[in-house]
Amino acid sequence: MASLTRADVEHVAHLARLGLSADEVTRMETDLDLILTMFAVLDELDTDGIAPTAQTIEVESILRADLPRPSLSQEEALANAPEQSGGYVVVPAILGDGA
Repeated sequence: MASLTRADVEHVAHLARLGLSADEVTRMETDLDLILTMFAVLDELDTDGIAPTAQTIEVESILRADLPRPSLSQEEALANAPEQSGGYVVVPAILGDGA
């Protein structure tokens, strides 16, 4: 695997909008190159017998089932609305002139 160059680090820093000093670029060049070298070791592993997965642990939903059930009637829902029109709650406009 090719080594990470200073120009590579500067390019990535530019894309990420990071203002790195010259010392930080030098340190990042060394650190990122080491990280990429470690990932290259993983690339050498034989994974042919391993099925691809998006989740490594079982996921259990903690939410209740979404089942229909009786609700308020329109009249009950609008009973405490300070202002209503045509079966809807009227609220002040927050954008534009309200038209």
